[in-house]
Amino acid sequence: MLSVMTSVTSQADFSALYTVSSIFSLILYVIIVIALWKVFTKAGKAGWLAIIPIVNLFVLTKIAGFSYWMGLLYLIPIVNIILHIIVALRVGKAFGQGAVFSVFLLWLFSFIGYLILGFGSATYDKSRIDAV
Repeated sequence: MLSVMTSVTSQADFSALYTVSSIFSLILYVIIVIALWKVFTKAGKAGWLAIIPIVNLFVLTKIAGFSYWMGLLYLIPIVNIILHIIVALRVGKAFGQGAVFSVFLLWLFSFIGYLILGFGSATYDKSRIDAV
């Protein structure tokens, strides 16, 4: 009887944990969508594309100066990490930011970095990345 109560209690604990993490994940997703919406509109793209999970990566790839087809590389496991670093560096450069800002705030802590780009005074200039 005791093992049944323990398993029920454990299941309730896991259920509560999943609920809390789901709410936290939803809040973080909404913050990222708001930040990307502003970044997309500054870059001249449709802001509502930030809502669609996979499509927003393709739009970020386009903002970085690559073709939309390059976004398919996000589907390859190790390549997606490298591509995301490159896209973060180029998006940061297009908005006039340096490599340190791009790596730490657009790649590692992207929800903070894109909020800074979207709501800050940075402006998008594609000629900054075309000159590479």
